[in-house]
Amino acid sequence: MKVSSVHNSLLNSKNCSLDLLRLDQLHPEISGNKWFKLKYNIEQALKEKKKGLLSFGGAYSNHLHALAFAGKEFSLETVGIIRGEKVINDTLSDCERWGMKLHTITRSEYRQKYEPEFLNQLSDQFPGYLIIPEGGNNEAGIRGCAEILNHVALNRYDIIACAVGTGATFTGLLQSALPQQKLLGFTAVKNGGYLSEEIRKHTQQTNWELITEYHFGGFAKSEPGLLRFMQQFKAENDLQLDFIYTAKMMFGLFDLMKNGQLSNQRVLAIHTGGLQGNRSLI
Repeated sequence: MKVSSVHNSLLNSKNCSLDLLRLDQLHPEISGNKWFKLKYNIEQALKEKKKGLLSFGGAYSNHLHALAFAGKEFSLETVGIIRGEKVINDTLSDCERWGMKLHTITRSEYRQKYEPEFLNQLSDQFPGYLIIPEGGNNEAGIRGCAEILNHVALNRYDIIACAVGTGATFTGLLQSALPQQKLLGFTAVKNGGYLSEEIRKHTQQTNWELITEYHFGGFAKSEPGLLRFMQQFKAENDLQLDFIYTAKMMFGLFDLMKNGQLSNQRVLAIHTGGLQGNRSLI
């Protein structure tokens, strides 16, 4: 798995090294951490001879985008439960082209996505489908994400950093990181402190911290400062970040260095892919 070294004057002045684990290069469609979250769910569906896979997401969901392609590859039907108003965009057009059936529900209905009664209704409506939580956030997804660090020389790093959406990837990383390492999770959602409780359901480890102030207005939102940072980062490192997750994490890391909260550390950051989501900026 490729690791790209990041270079700039700030890193030098703070005596820090920063490498980026390039999950974005694993597959053109099942991008980044998405394969790790899906692999054991797909394995279960095939083993149980399920008809298909059903999951949840917004109109630009990287998770549903990857799920649709994976379903096509493994001859499994797919259903995407879409939050909010019905829209037409490149992400959902890809999903439909790969065979996914899209079902748009209201935001209030979407908030029931973890409720047993609502899930039972979906099971009745789509019999024979394996229901995967939003973002692949279940035990199978976490198990897959625990494998992300398998091919990295972990002893080279003091800190592992990752963007956090549902918490599945971060929880998996916690399970495979070395005990002496500190894990920093940069939440992509506004008021993301609630994710600490979600992560604690799956781990008793304490060598981690969630950083919640770099959401730039909320999930899938951006501000001019973030977009300028992305442009500068690409110019300096010939490397594209996605604005929903990885750019916010990288901005946060550099800001911690500027503020003197991070120095003399060897950092591994995870590029979780999702570059297709940048199409919503156009």
